[in-house]
Amino acid sequence: MSRSESRSHRTTGEARPVHPVYPEWQPPSASRAANTGPLPAPEPGFTPDVIVVGHGLSGLVATHEATRAGKKVLVVDQENEKNLGGQAFWSLGGLFLVDTPEQRRIGISDSLELAWRDWLGSAGFDRPEDHWPRQWARAYVEFAAGEKRRYLHDLGLRIIPTVGWAERGGGDVAGHGNSVPRFHVTWGTGPEVVRVFEEPVLEAARAGLVRFAVRHRVDEIVVEDGRAVGVRGATLVPCDHDRGVASPREETGAFEFRAGAVLLASGGIGGNPDLVRRYWPADRLGDAPERLILGVPEHVDGRILEISAVAGANLINRDRMWHYTEGVEHYAPVWPSHAIRIIPGPSTLWLDANGDRMPVPLFPGFHTTASIEAIRRTGRDYSWFILDSAIAGKEFILSGSEQNPELTDKSIKKFASKAGSGLPPSIAEFAEKGVDWVVADTLEEMVAGMNSLLRDGEPELDVERVREFVLAMDGQMDNPFAKDAQVQAIHNARRVLTDKLTRLAKPHRLLRDSGQGTGSAAGSGGPLIAVKVHLMTRKTLGGIETTLDSQCLTPDGEPFPGLYAAGEVAGFGGGGVHGYNSLEGTFLGGCIFSGLKAGRAMTREA
Repeated sequence: MSRSESRSHRTTGEARPVHPVYPEWQPPSASRAANTGPLPAPEPGFTPDVIVVGHGLSGLVATHEATRAGKKVLVVDQENEKNLGGQAFWSLGGLFLVDTPEQRRIGISDSLELAWRDWLGSAGFDRPEDHWPRQWARAYVEFAAGEKRRYLHDLGLRIIPTVGWAERGGGDVAGHGNSVPRFHVTWGTGPEVVRVFEEPVLEAARAGLVRFAVRHRVDEIVVEDGRAVGVRGATLVPCDHDRGVASPREETGAFEFRAGAVLLASGGIGGNPDLVRRYWPADRLGDAPERLILGVPEHVDGRILEISAVAGANLINRDRMWHYTEGVEHYAPVWPSHAIRIIPGPSTLWLDANGDRMPVPLFPGFHTTASIEAIRRTGRDYSWFILDSAIAGKEFILSGSEQNPELTDKSIKKFASKAGSGLPPSIAEFAEKGVDWVVADTLEEMVAGMNSLLRDGEPELDVERVREFVLAMDGQMDNPFAKDAQVQAIHNARRVLTDKLTRLAKPHRLLRDSGQGTGSAAGSGGPLIAVKVHLMTRKTLGGIETTLDSQCLTPDGEPFPGLYAAGEVAGFGGGGVHGYNSLEGTFLGGCIFSGLKAGRAMTREA
């Protein structure tokens, strides 16, 4: 019997593709790291134990765990197979880990207790609905200090020997921030994080345990007698668009799939600026910005959050979100309003839109949400970085796998070159082609260039005010001590050996002639650089409330039979494991941990 003939004999409850007609799938001889070709579609008679909605990282992890227990899994996603791995593929591959060999080798003393204090100080749990998020937080920090590194290592993931110091906090020992460096970067970046789960999932597909329904958009969770038993939705027109490119939404048919358990692993709202503005916490961060550039593709639209609520799942902490202050427009955008985040070091000078210094201690990379609040108090959605080529070459990292080929390609030679001088190619390209960048030989030329980037109604910068600030900071650079808190932070950061060698510029003056009445020409660090950095969407910190098994809860606090949620749609666990702030490196880890918990729990129920 042909495939088309068999379709008419299936019952409503069977898993069945309605459209498109899939190419024949051939098991690959080796992983193509989330660039696999056609994926195996559900054939007649394939009856899944579990349906996973979303083929991003948390969905892959859950699928891997379920298939290890011999369960059959159907993975459903509205995008095509080129998007396998979701947002993790685009990432730098940063992982929050505690008390690791990498930390100990460079003299960092970390512990579960210290990390837990930092997490609590950052999360600021203060709501009745934080019951499950707090439990998730404790479980996750224990995971990061214990099983996480071993679990990933056994899958083949390796991390580079340097450890970054993200979110250094606001200077309060009881408040937000990492007390020590904990940001571990994957050797191979985001594609490698995806690969170590993609490979076993495709191996399970070869064994007949996994099938994929791509270009299937879920519109409804099927609930019968209070239990989730499947999903319904529309098939979308086939497309061969590259990863991240906005795909067509033309419908070609309908589908219904059923299974013993359903996992929602569909991501957050960062690609939907209207939804971001709707839930923007104006009481904490000021009014929602009119203009946002997007750090994630358009398909990160938050649809499943609303669909889960209609089905009876409980949503909490919708106003908690994590966006960045350091976004720049991509000169070669893949998706609409495509933005790249600059991960700065501590040496960059930071001015608000009016030309005033950002409040101390809001230095680059220290306290993201407090910095957003300060920027919004100016009534603007942007600010300014001022530095030179020496600082940019050492301290600027563009977040993303494609912007860091030396790590993504696992090139030891290229990685070692980071310890040298000069702009990395990715930074040089943005400096040359990016619409937010100014490169100049004198301070006057730099400020004139900054003013040329202004939109109607944005305030012009005064060259003398900028000069005064730069000269004041230059005067702090001649000694290994200083009264300025930012310069103190620079010297503190240089005590981390690997940061000193590969991540931090030697303290120096930006201007060559720093005497009274002068202060114009760029100094020994090369041309001056200014960057107009914008508020940029990224992560959802609230979402579907879940138990520690990733099982969804109803508004009355009861477990929702058959329904689970993992990853960003669940606020990375429990409906808000991070509370109000992230310590960074926790998003990939949150997807891994919540996907792992969901996959293991569903094998018991399905």
